[in-house]
Amino acid sequence: MTRHEVYDAVVAGGGPAGAVAALVLARAGRHVAIVDDPPAPAADAHKVGESLPSAAAPLLRDLNLWPDSIAPHLRSTGMYVSWGSPVLHERGSVQDPYGAGWQLDRLRFDAFLREAARAAGAEPLRGRAVDAVDDGPGLRLLVRQEHGTRELRCAWAVDATGRRATLARRRAVRRRQDRLVAAHVLMPRQKESHDGEADREARTVVEAVPGGWWYTTLTPVGRIVAHLTDPDLADPRLRTPDGFLGAALRTRYIGARLTAGDLTGPPAPRWSTAHGLRLTPYGGRGWIAAGDAALSFDPLSSQGILTALHGGARAGLAVALCLAGAPPHPVLASYTDFLDGVATAYVRHHAEAYATETRWSELPFWQRRGAVRPRDGEGARE
Repeated sequence: MTRHEVYDAVVAGGGPAGAVAALVLARAGRHVAIVDDPPAPAADAHKVGESLPSAAAPLLRDLNLWPDSIAPHLRSTGMYVSWGSPVLHERGSVQDPYGAGWQLDRLRFDAFLREAARAAGAEPLRGRAVDAVDDGPGLRLLVRQEHGTRELRCAWAVDATGRRATLARRRAVRRRQDRLVAAHVLMPRQKESHDGEADREARTVVEAVPGGWWYTTLTPVGRIVAHLTDPDLADPRLRTPDGFLGAALRTRYIGARLTAGDLTGPPAPRWSTAHGLRLTPYGGRGWIAAGDAALSFDPLSSQGILTALHGGARAGLAVALCLAGAPPHPVLASYTDFLDGVATAYVRHHAEAYATETRWSELPFWQRRGAVRPRDGEGARE
């Protein structure tokens, strides 16, 4: 085994949480690798989870990633919401102490963070972490690459593999909030709409419907349109380009945001899990979970990226402290307290948000979310 295969820490996953964790560890002087397998470029390549609240600005400044990290992205000016009422209400950012947030090109944002980690000294490795074996001092991490499986040795592993939680799920319990899924498309940005004006509406539009809810938002690479529902309630026609577009056009407000260019040759919708997930515990002997691997949210919250950035920074700091000789138990306890606080606030706000939509309370989607909710820390075990 060469010296390049032995690390202080290996971060599995190159999203915001993983990249920031690797960045923090590299800046702490640790020999760290970040294992990631980014998707191949495609004409309609995109990643949902595009809203970054303005509250991220202080952390990005602390990480010396400001303003370059958000410079190419669109400034959001608020939301239009039809929720609990057929009327579309405007929710601006005037009362936000940090001002307006951003609508991101996620692929570009994530790539920027990975490059910042690399520039700080983190070693990028292409592949996918599939397992971590505790076989004595440290871990043996198995990475699947194009031509076989590679073994890495590390004292600590950070699981930032997203909702898959590839490493952590073997060591912890995951509890699922519900079965929410998202069908989504990226409609490439048109230079001009049918009336000769560019599509400049940067506000997100959210619209509740009997079987779930829709949202659309403009990003630097195009307009994302998404429908959120439960798998057993999803219309099979949503899986086809024309069926998805037809359903979007039947809404009261979402379809009105589409331009003539959006209506020609729409891409096939993609499907993603979108329900809340919570890991228990968030870390243990030689491992820690960050981002969606530890705690993931219903996208209605618009807090996923912000929490991933904070969680990644705290996970990186926790591992750096342990590598420097700090006792792991109190370090992990502090990390747990942080994520538990985030989770508690999320559960409360999620319940309050869904409770405000009462127009279809007798229908399955809304009935499920209006029922008595599990206490904090409980939920369906995966």
